[in-house]
Amino acid sequence: MTIRNKGSEPDRFMGGSSDVATHVEVHKMEMEGGVAKMRPVEGGLEIKPGDSIELKPGSFHVMFVGLKRPLEQAQKVKGTLEFQKAGKVDVEFDVAALGASTAPEGHGR
Repeated sequence: MTIRNKGSEPDRFMGGSSDVATHVEVHKMEMEGGVAKMRPVEGGLEIKPGDSIELKPGSFHVMFVGLKRPLEQAQKVKGTLEFQKAGKVDVEFDVAALGASTAPEGHGR
């Protein structure tokens, strides 16, 4: 997913929400001693005016924490992304198999 800041001021992607999880966090994957570690990005992820960020496996990504039910491949999941200045933006995620090469459509704000 690619998020673009079309505004004239910096903003921060803070996380979000979805009915399928207790909460949605911005995470970053880092390798430590050959082991992948997923960690929340404290304070959100800054997006400068005119810039974009790409969320993808192996880097910055959205983590659904506390899944309330199993997700099925090809299912659509509604969610809300939350920004420090822009507020809430509704999105829809496509559920893909682990390691799939497809990604959800980007949403500009």
